[in-house]
Amino acid sequence: MSLPIETSARPLRYLFLDFNSYFASVEQQEQPELRDRPIAVCPVMADSSFVIAASYEAKAFGVKTGTRIGDAKVMCPGLELVPARHQAYVAYHKRVIEDAETVLPVEEVCSIDEMRFRLLGEECQPARARELALEIKRAIRELVGECMRCSVGIAPNPFLAKLATELQKPDGLVVLQTDDLPQRLFGLKLTDFTGINRKMEARLNAKGIFNAQQLLTAPKDLLWDAFGGIVGERWWYQLRGFDLAQERHSRKSLGHSHVLPPELRTDQGCREVLLRLLQKASARLRANGLWATAMTVSVKGFDRSWKAVVKLPATQDTVTLNEGFLDAWKSRDFSRPRSVGVTFTDLRGAEQVTPSLFDQSHDRSELNHAVDLLNRKFGKNTIFLAGMERAKDTATEKIAFQKTDLFSEGKDDHVWVDTFRGLTETDR
Repeated sequence: MSLPIETSARPLRYLFLDFNSYFASVEQQEQPELRDRPIAVCPVMADSSFVIAASYEAKAFGVKTGTRIGDAKVMCPGLELVPARHQAYVAYHKRVIEDAETVLPVEEVCSIDEMRFRLLGEECQPARARELALEIKRAIRELVGECMRCSVGIAPNPFLAKLATELQKPDGLVVLQTDDLPQRLFGLKLTDFTGINRKMEARLNAKGIFNAQQLLTAPKDLLWDAFGGIVGERWWYQLRGFDLAQERHSRKSLGHSHVLPPELRTDQGCREVLLRLLQKASARLRANGLWATAMTVSVKGFDRSWKAVVKLPATQDTVTLNEGFLDAWKSRDFSRPRSVGVTFTDLRGAEQVTPSLFDQSHDRSELNHAVDLLNRKFGKNTIFLAGMERAKDTATEKIAFQKTDLFSEGKDDHVWVDTFRGLTETDR
């Protein structure tokens, strides 16, 4: 016997937009000579680096995000390598939001290439929801660019709306109603579901769930057991179209990583770039009003990698973090370095930090803020740590998962001419 909630109405409530090969599409829009050609967007122009975005023409040869550049060149003869220009991707992101909102207000920006809209009243009717999706697609095509294709999913909850964008790519439009469930999703792989990675797939396999049909028809108690608690129950309801309250998570970490150019793949080069990342990340801590109590520094090597975790008193002071790093650096044992990273964890807000009478980092707070102010006013690296002289212009800001903007370290940082109107950020 079904519970009343399980038979309640579940109308269409959400429209989810997901751009197809976003970084590559921006490059093809900006550079007409790249259109209809296989291209790969790269963080560093070296065969040992990895593709961060591939056009659909390149995907046809098997090139995808994470493919080693050297392998991609073999897989796809004639592949055009394009250096990443993250300031362009942010500029397009802002313009897309502006133009999409001529049709519907954006409820939430989910990442640089994803956003969600809430449907209300008559907008929940399938025919009208489709019309709105087509209007958004048309606005983007006409006002942003013909290369900016996107897939749209419409469903009773955000989870299914996002999942619907995976059912038809590129340039798709899929409406998932409760009458379509669960059969419409049977053809997906487990890892097509947002939140199921290889590790989670193995856990589901251990519980006898090997495909989408078994996941979608599994009883609530089995999913509770497979996912390890209330998360499994949430999955059971979301897969059936119930609109649950969205979970909000506080920020747990902040950091930067950088793939080293060949000339900095040395012990000294790693040290200098890590100091650069540390200064950049500590400025972000202060800009966000956060304190860190742990720091992880790492070097990924072709032969051997190294990582150290440094425990700290709650701090946002560059000098304190620098001292912690240099102490940890003594234990390094990597070989043939490829990339480096700095991550701050166990972050706390000001209200959670009680200064120690013996902690000099709080005394240096005014100095840190003065340095940040001078860099913002006169330009990035007006003042910087002496040890990062060679690396001060490396490790430019990148767009990562769920990130939609670039942290500015100073005047004119990340300036990009607005292709649409010929304006820069400083003109606005």
